[in-house]
Amino acid sequence: MEEQAKTKETQATEKTEAKCACSPKGLVKIVLGVVLIILGLWAVIGWWQSLLMVIRGGIGLLLLLAGAITIAIAKE
Repeated sequence: MEEQAKTKETQATEKTEAKCACSPKGLVKIVLGVVLIILGLWAVIGWWQSLLMVIRGGIGLLLLLAGAITIAIAKE
């Protein structure tokens, strides 16, 4: 019984240590993530009109695909 409790505690500790972002690899991943988020926001703000054009152009394709899927499901 005590061995099971110790095993569970050990596993919980190992999981916590594995998820720690304090390691150099974790820190690099966090910095890279923040940089990518900033670049993404900059791209959206800088190319807002182009983004809207792509979204408007994609609406028709999305509706066509949704209709085709609906018909395929209805046939079954």
